[in-house]
Amino acid sequence: MKTIIITGPSGSGKSFLSNNLSSLFIDTILINTDSYYKDSNFIKFLSIFVSDIYDRPLSIKRKELLENLQSINNKSRYINSYCYDFKRRISSNKRIYLNYENDKQFLIIEGIFAHRLDIDYQKTLNIICEDDEDICFKRRLNRDQIYRGRSVNEVKEKFAKSWNLFYQNIDEYINNFDTITINPLNIDSYNKLVRILKFSQ
Repeated sequence: MKTIIITGPSGSGKSFLSNNLSSLFIDTILINTDSYYKDSNFIKFLSIFVSDIYDRPLSIKRKELLENLQSINNKSRYINSYCYDFKRRISSNKRIYLNYENDKQFLIIEGIFAHRLDIDYQKTLNIICEDDEDICFKRRLNRDQIYRGRSVNEVKEKFAKSWNLFYQNIDEYINNFDTITINPLNIDSYNKLVRILKFSQ
């Protein structure tokens, strides 16, 4: 099973791209790192003093995420699927069944932390989503107001910090591993990626 990493700054189209690819390629397994946010009292306490705590890898359940990735690589039939409620800041999970019958399926790991996990990125297909900062901000503003109950000022502050944090940490990834940079909403860029993925199967 080929593993695809999809990362990029906030609002760059990571989820849009992941969902499109998941629909296109049969039996794709999609892991969203945003689903693994911690709801511990420690993280909630830290968020009072560190406003960008949820834009740092410390805020996710790394152990549980890596355990699920290992289970998928071992073709375990069941894993714990996580879901994070951003308005209530509560995490939940349930057991799900995975199908490994298709020998051409992909595992997609998507999210702002996808390139900062303890996995071998020499063996993965590494995709970075990019778009104009103003466009990304508008997407983030629309999403956070509707689905996360945040004010305009709160989104502005969080977006700016999230954007800066991402670009502070992406150079090492780009310099050490082969990466493909695309704009997910550019049809030519998207079609080129699809051709690459079909060829890699």
